[in-house]
Amino acid sequence: MFATDDTIVAIATPAGHGALGVIRISGPRAFDVVHTIATRRSAFEPRRATLTRIRAAAAATSGAPVDHVIVICFPAPHSYTGEDVVELSAHGSPIVLRTIVHAAIAAGARLARPGEFTLRAFLAGRLDLVQVEAVADLIAAATPLQARVAFDQLEGTLTRRIAALDGELFDLIARLEASLDFPDEGYHFIDADETRRRLHAVVEGITGLLADGPRGRLIRDGATVVLAGRPNVGKSSLFNALAGADRAIVTSVPGTTRDLITEPVDVNGIALTLVDTAGARDARDIVEREGVARGQQARGVADLILVILDRSEPLTSDDRTLLAETSSTRRLIVANKSDLPPAIDIEGSVDVSAATSEGLDRLRCAIARALTGEESRRESPALTNLRHIALLEEARECLARAVHALAETSTPEEFLLADLHAARARFDEVVGVRTSEDVLTHIFETFCIGK
Repeated sequence: MFATDDTIVAIATPAGHGALGVIRISGPRAFDVVHTIATRRSAFEPRRATLTRIRAAAAATSGAPVDHVIVICFPAPHSYTGEDVVELSAHGSPIVLRTIVHAAIAAGARLARPGEFTLRAFLAGRLDLVQVEAVADLIAAATPLQARVAFDQLEGTLTRRIAALDGELFDLIARLEASLDFPDEGYHFIDADETRRRLHAVVEGITGLLADGPRGRLIRDGATVVLAGRPNVGKSSLFNALAGADRAIVTSVPGTTRDLITEPVDVNGIALTLVDTAGARDARDIVEREGVARGQQARGVADLILVILDRSEPLTSDDRTLLAETSSTRRLIVANKSDLPPAIDIEGSVDVSAATSEGLDRLRCAIARALTGEESRRESPALTNLRHIALLEEARECLARAVHALAETSTPEEFLLADLHAARARFDEVVGVRTSEDVLTHIFETFCIGK
């Protein structure tokens, strides 16, 4: 997995037809490969877009030109991977792109594995592991907020915060080890009170990062929101209104929805999967019973349940049953049909009208608030990745043991230092200074080929 002495090639744009397609070549023979398959005989100027034709075969004397391409060469180390890199912009025909890749392979390159370009950037020190994971998150971003959070991490915001905490620990370790090295000379490079104060400051810094974890994970991973209610309270109409499309069938006949219907939506920057369910009631037939059962299963795994009530009618036994069943879950009570005269007043409910769209913005804000605990957006969270969260929690536990050891006058200072070194090791794992090959393999195998 870690060999970097060969030259790799891959299509860097998504599969399918498009106006343009990009092919990336990286490695020690990248420039030789492009000179072999291009009709241009003179050298390509670094970082200058050059129009040429590419042959369908690797030999300069054989193979008809397959396309006009724009070639840009990036000499090492000033490239994405830190190696010699060539990017070819061709027309976005899958046949044309595959033909160019095959020609490059015949000229001495090999097909890149998933994430191998970014892996080489990591091994060359161009990116740390936090930034590598941010690249994957940025590619996968489905909302503007997801993209902004991923880009912040790619810019190094989390890396810098961890580096500041790590620097504080490094200085503490250096002072404590110096005191141990000169016990008889009376050198005291740091006293217990200052050590305790600085350790508390590092713990508080970690705690501040971890406080952002739940919100960050929600933004990165999204959430599932299930709409539940008895038949004809307007679940499907509200589902369509939130989705911005007529995804669910809406009729006056009770029990129209028999199966789960899902739709991805962006609600205040949070990527949600909306789930419309069958009306909650005593089912009339076997198909509806299965639909009701699936709705109950969906509510069991939902991050948030929207309990939909018909504001224009008194509560029914089905309404009361659903309210009781969801009382211990994270839920929002939504009183639909606010455009009609009210028959009930539910404290704490969000009044909306799926028919007129009245109150939909309030509902979106209420959904975001219920999921994040916030009235409105604030600055982007620094922490979004479960791997980072777990490692920082371990680092905090190490420092908590160090603080406890500091309070015990009989505890040898070597034990205190061991905990500080262990905390620093967790920081190193976050940014990839020391990370097992299994972890790296798991991270990079999630990338697409060409990135």
